[in-house]
Amino acid sequence: MAGLDIRLRVPTPGMLALPWLDPLADWDATEVPLRDIPVGPSRHLVRFVETDGALWALKELPQRIAAKEYAVLRGLEARSLPAVRPAGLVFQPHEDAAILVTRYLERSWQYRRLLMRIPPDLPAHRDRLLDAMASLLVDLHRNGVFWGDCSLANTLFSRDGQVLQAWLVDAETSEIHPHLSDGQRQHEIDILVENVAGGLIDLAVRLEQPPEMWQSLIDEAGSVATRYQALWEVLHAEPTFSFDDRYKVEGQIRRLHDLGFAVDEVVLEPAGNGDERMRLKVAVAARSYHATELRELTGLDVGEGQAVILLGDLRAYQFRLQERTGTSVPDRVAGHRWLDEVFLPGSQRAHAALGGIGTPGQAYCDLLEVRWLLSEQAGQDVGEERALAALARSAVPPDSAAKMALADASTAQLRALTPELLDTLDHSGHTELP
Repeated sequence: MAGLDIRLRVPTPGMLALPWLDPLADWDATEVPLRDIPVGPSRHLVRFVETDGALWALKELPQRIAAKEYAVLRGLEARSLPAVRPAGLVFQPHEDAAILVTRYLERSWQYRRLLMRIPPDLPAHRDRLLDAMASLLVDLHRNGVFWGDCSLANTLFSRDGQVLQAWLVDAETSEIHPHLSDGQRQHEIDILVENVAGGLIDLAVRLEQPPEMWQSLIDEAGSVATRYQALWEVLHAEPTFSFDDRYKVEGQIRRLHDLGFAVDEVVLEPAGNGDERMRLKVAVAARSYHATELRELTGLDVGEGQAVILLGDLRAYQFRLQERTGTSVPDRVAGHRWLDEVFLPGSQRAHAALGGIGTPGQAYCDLLEVRWLLSEQAGQDVGEERALAALARSAVPPDSAAKMALADASTAQLRALTPELLDTLDHSGHTELP
C-alpha cells in the first residue's frame, strides 16, 4: 500500500496482523493484544503488544527520528552492547509518523521501582545503581557511542548476581562514531551527573522526603563521574616495565578478568625515547569472561555477575568432590555434576522460597549470598534451610543484594509532581528535573 513501509525482523503472523495503518493511539485493546505496563515519562507515545508468545514495545516517532534510532539500536546490537533490541520499523502513511518496535526487556525495571522499595538510609543499593550507570556509559564510550540523553529515566535495570546491569532504552539522540574524543566523553559525563541528580531529587520529592537530603543526593550523583573514571583508567592503562618483568602482563590481564572483561589482544612495544622498557597495551573485548567460562563448563547462559557467583560455587563443589574421592576431577565433569546435583535443585528451592520472583538462577545467587552473610553473623555455617527461610520471610541483611528482590514486587503509585512541587524544585537552587 502506498505510503506504508513495514520492516520487521520478526515477521510473525501476529506481528503482521497488527493495524499498522492506524495511529498507535487509536489501537483498540478489544482488537489488539495490548498490555498495560507502567512506563516513565516519555516525549512520545509508548504502548506494549503481546503476540506470538512475546512482548513488544512500540514507540510512535517522527519518521526521521525513528529511522535514526532504529539504525543506532541495530549498531548497538551488532556490538553486543546492553540496549533494547530493535525488532522492526514501520513508516505510516499519515502525519510523518513511524512506529519503532523493540523487544520488551524481561525482568527489568526503572530506577524508581528499586529506590521506592529500599529505605533511603541504605545507600548500598543506590551505589549499585550508580555503578551500573557508570559501567554502561564506559561500555558505550569504548565502542564510540555518544548517548546524548543519558539519564536514569532512559535506562532500565536488571539484577545480575550481586550487581545491577543497566540497559539503554532510548537512543533518539545517540550517535555512533569510530571513537569519541576526551571532550565528547567529558561532556556526556557532565550530562549524566546532572540528569542522575535530577532523577534522584525527582524521586525524593515524590516520596515526600525532606529537602535537607537533596544535597547528599546531588553528591551521590557526582560520584558517577568518579566511578566512570576509575573503570575507564583500568581499561585503558598502559603500564611500562622492563622486558625481564614481562610476567607482570599476567597480573594486568587477571585484573581485567576479575572485572569480567575478556582480553582480545595483548601488545608489548618499546616505550620509546631510547628507553629499554616495554609498554603494555591490552585490547579488551566484551564483559563476558566468567559467563563464557561457565557456559563452556555447564551450558548455563547467565549474566556476567551471576556467572562470577556460580563459578565460585562450582569451584567449591569441585574442591569438596576431590577431597571426598581423593582424585582429581576434570572441570567439565565437575561442571556437569554441580549442575545436576547442586544448581538445579538449589535454584528450584530458592526460587520457590522467593515466591517465584525473578529467575531461578538469580534466586540461587541470592541464596548463596544470604547464607554467607548469615554465617558471617553467626560465626558458623548456618546451612541452606535457614538461608531459605530468610529469603521466604524477606528477612535478609538490609545491605545485601538479595534485598533488591523487592523490586520485582508491585510498588505503590508515585505521587504526581504538582505545579507547587515543580515550583519548589525550580527555585531551590538545586539541579532541575530532567
